[in-house]
Amino acid sequence: MVHTPSLGPARRVRVLHSLAPPDGKTRYVDQMTVGAPDDVSVAYFSWKAALRGRYDVLHIHWPELLIRGKTRRIRFAKRQAMRATLALARARRIPVVRTVHNVTPHEAGSAAERRVLALVDRATAVSILLNPTTEGAPSAATATILHGHYRDRFAAHPRTPREPGLVLYFGIIRPYKNVEALIDVYAARPRPGSRLRIVGSPSPELRESIQRRAHAAPGVSATLAFVDDAELVREVSAASLVVLPYAEMHNSGAALVALSLDRPILVPRSPSNSALAAEVGPGWVIEYDGPLTDEVLSAAVDVSATLAPDQRPRLEGRDWNEVGRRHRDVYIAAIAAAGGRAHR
Repeated sequence: MVHTPSLGPARRVRVLHSLAPPDGKTRYVDQMTVGAPDDVSVAYFSWKAALRGRYDVLHIHWPELLIRGKTRRIRFAKRQAMRATLALARARRIPVVRTVHNVTPHEAGSAAERRVLALVDRATAVSILLNPTTEGAPSAATATILHGHYRDRFAAHPRTPREPGLVLYFGIIRPYKNVEALIDVYAARPRPGSRLRIVGSPSPELRESIQRRAHAAPGVSATLAFVDDAELVREVSAASLVVLPYAEMHNSGAALVALSLDRPILVPRSPSNSALAAEVGPGWVIEYDGPLTDEVLSAAVDVSATLAPDQRPRLEGRDWNEVGRRHRDVYIAAIAAAGGRAHR
């Protein structure tokens, strides 16, 4: 666990996040930005900022995404830049903090990529865990900071009345998220009084397949694009049930979006999902074992119909100010342990 010393009242912590700046759409970077206390200065990633900028903490998210690229030359250059960034941090006594969004990358990388990710693990001073079931890097201290909810962020956007029987998938569409299988299960038999919506941006290899399935299946429609917050709120609040049929699920921002809008979710059983189910209360997180089936989907639709319109899941301890304060405490402790100091 992380214990927080004091670096003095006038200190300001400068944090470089391996994230792109906020763009008006709901992303994890919003929690790091909006929730940051006044004594934490947030900077966003570029290799120039990593190698030449001034910062007190390097906070890494999804490290595999930093070192991937379309060509071998780009991938090689990014791996070398990551090695140089870690060496520079070590020389300057800049602690590396890593949020463990997923235990392993969703899409497997090369052996060269895995070697660099192992370097990131060894360089990590503190692993921030988003749920109590995650394990951090073996050599790192750990701090559990729950993923923040989106109730405040979405409060300004009008909600759509809940439509009985409306099943929704939303979010980025990748092979491991099993959206094709969801459409196939839904379309396997007639479902009078029900419909399925797919909302999200697919990877190039999935776009045609998703479009073809959606056009062919009665009651299925799709918006294959990354939507803004106002449209996202309209889509999610209209649903009776959100289905996230991932092949592997550890932490999910989409799950928190749905729960923040008081909509139940159907998800594969996992330790993290079971912990979330226990936290938020009965009926909100419906788990299933094995592949998604018609029986599982139908039963979940029935369970979702039993939730009263005024019921809400419990999301205490997930507001962004609390998230920000706890991150600040981790940064200060990591700086002190590294023998560094925050700038005035």
